[in-house]
Amino acid sequence: MPPGFAALALAEPLARAIAVLGFSRMTPVQEHALPSMLAGQDVIAQARTGSGKTVAFGLALLTRVDVEVACVQALVLCPTRELADQVSGEIRRLARFVPNLRVVTLCGGVPVRTQTPALRACPHVVVGTPGRILDHLRRETVELGGLRVLVLDEADRMLDMGFLEAITSVVEQSPRSRQTLLFSATYPDEIRGLSRRLQHNPVSVTVDLVGDDADIEQIFVAVEPAGKLDALAALLLQHRPESALVFCHTRNDVRDVSAQLGQRGFSVLALHGELEQRERDEVLLRFTNRSCAVLVATDVAARGLDIARLAAVISWELPTDPDVHLHRIGRTGRAGHKGLALALCSPSERGRALAIERAQGGPLRWASAPAADERRPPPPPMTTLILEGGRQDKLRAGDLLGALTGDIGLAGAQVGKIDIHARRCYVAIRREHAAFALQGLRTRKIKGRSFRAWVLA
Repeated sequence: MPPGFAALALAEPLARAIAVLGFSRMTPVQEHALPSMLAGQDVIAQARTGSGKTVAFGLALLTRVDVEVACVQALVLCPTRELADQVSGEIRRLARFVPNLRVVTLCGGVPVRTQTPALRACPHVVVGTPGRILDHLRRETVELGGLRVLVLDEADRMLDMGFLEAITSVVEQSPRSRQTLLFSATYPDEIRGLSRRLQHNPVSVTVDLVGDDADIEQIFVAVEPAGKLDALAALLLQHRPESALVFCHTRNDVRDVSAQLGQRGFSVLALHGELEQRERDEVLLRFTNRSCAVLVATDVAARGLDIARLAAVISWELPTDPDVHLHRIGRTGRAGHKGLALALCSPSERGRALAIERAQGGPLRWASAPAADERRPPPPPMTTLILEGGRQDKLRAGDLLGALTGDIGLAGAQVGKIDIHARRCYVAIRREHAAFALQGLRTRKIKGRSFRAWVLA
């Protein structure tokens, strides 16, 4: 049994937060990395999304922050705004009993001038994307002379996205005496080179990309290239996963596969790097709140996503790196839930399958492609509605839930996930009740005000 957090002798506010959050036993990455990080050593750790790495480096950096010193003492670099928001939220949760600690998130997608006011009272912890952090450094709205801890989260993805130069420029403006923590799902040569440049005698931590407690049914499907789409559609109809993440290598494949599944009646969305930030946010929102059943994405676009209870992961094409395959399938079968991992494998990909077999240390389970299936897929269980009002209008999730279950008359079980943004609210409603809920939102007031509402399509 893994040890508990009590063995770490954390400061009382952090130990109290851990207890309130219900964390008892450490995950493997926490068990192996936290003692070295708390001791101030540099660490390079291979760990997947959902492995507990954010709690690990969050506790480490908070241990080194002195709230009496008004300067940026910890910086976390992330590849995307979504991951930065997740990391900021987790750090705030861990710091809930640390008085006067300030955490600021700095990412692209919004004007720089709107972020400047939050920096006037100097934050202790900054989380952001490399390009936006560099922008603030050049404008002298952020200063790193007092930095104690630098964290690079999803470092391999940041390199994939071309952030090496920005990362290097940011690091050059921080003290050499800092502690540097590097987290990556895979260990390509570029990551090892980055570690050599940025870290001093780092402790290396590698944990299984698929957790010991994972319950994943993994099947490799032998199929000719021309038959992949029929096989993919038939597999989705055969297994009927409530949510499925389909991985493709290229943006063109993402667009083609999602379009063709859509033509066959599947509720499907595409996630790739050409989407505007709001489009990307809304794609992810619809998938995570069960308003869309299938998400087709590249590995790069899907990195950093931590999707609760993801039912199935499907590889349209096998990756050349076995670690990438293990990272893919590690997204399902978490937290005691069963998972399904399917991989479409053409004859030319057999070498990649053998590499995965060697990496897993056991034989793969093979199956033939199922026969083409002409059935129509079932619709997703939820529909997402948008309300044109958000945090800036003082709306909270409880306000929206109260209106839906009070004046409008829905049962609580008919209302799903509610997301409150600056100027919009998104709410998932059971599909069969969505029209009724929409009509109610359009005709009734919330907190004495009327708001426009429509279906997110």
